[in-house]
Amino acid sequence: MFRNITPVVQNLLLINIAVFVVASFVFPVLNEWFALYYIQSPYFKPFQFLTYMFMHADFWHLFSNMFGLLIFGPLLEQFLGPKKLLTLWMACGIGAGVLYSGYTMYEYKSLETKVMTFEASPDPEYFNKLVLENRGYFSPEVFDFVDQYSRNPQDPVYIERAEKTLDAILRLHANQPMVGASGALFGILVAFAMLFPNTQLFLLFPPMPVKAKYLVGAYALYTIYNVLLNNPTDNVAHFAHLSGLIIGAILVYNWKKDRNSFY
Repeated sequence: MFRNITPVVQNLLLINIAVFVVASFVFPVLNEWFALYYIQSPYFKPFQFLTYMFMHADFWHLFSNMFGLLIFGPLLEQFLGPKKLLTLWMACGIGAGVLYSGYTMYEYKSLETKVMTFEASPDPEYFNKLVLENRGYFSPEVFDFVDQYSRNPQDPVYIERAEKTLDAILRLHANQPMVGASGALFGILVAFAMLFPNTQLFLLFPPMPVKAKYLVGAYALYTIYNVLLNNPTDNVAHFAHLSGLIIGAILVYNWKKDRNSFY
């Protein structure tokens, strides 16, 4: 595996590993500066559309992305050439960040509208609905408060606490960063499946061979399912993964139309 590593893949691996080590052990503040924040967050900077894809939450997050790059990247680089592989990686990573930011803006505005609706006409049942829709932000104790509020729907103390709780969720939603190269990696995966669809890949769990087109297709369906499910307790940016898949597919589709563009 390491003997066949190609230059761009090698450099991407080294950069991502080096950034992770520096951000984890030398300058932890880099995790705050370079993660991608919601566009209207006070922490957002335009350069984060690039830098977020070199940041990772923990070792296993880094390992999974870099392992995928190591498995699928070298053959793609040999086939496409170094420039196109780097273009694919960067376009899918940056594009996934941009599209995900649009998606989070839609989600934030939707939540903001619901919070304003509650503030205009406080109602315990509506508050409980918002808590359930955003339960990933709450500790279990919030349901004790929901019960108390439902028994005292006109109490201004409970109404004020509910409003403050929802305002805090809005701030958390706006200031929750995204990190990782998964969007770029999903672009690599779909490119591999489109260019080498019948290549047999051997899975570890379960231990069986499967063609690349079926494996990536299953990943795509799983990602779409999670985007539609929109589980509030899931902290994985599935929409960014889906964005990387779509951008990668569009790039490779256009490259395949112009066969002279291949290296």
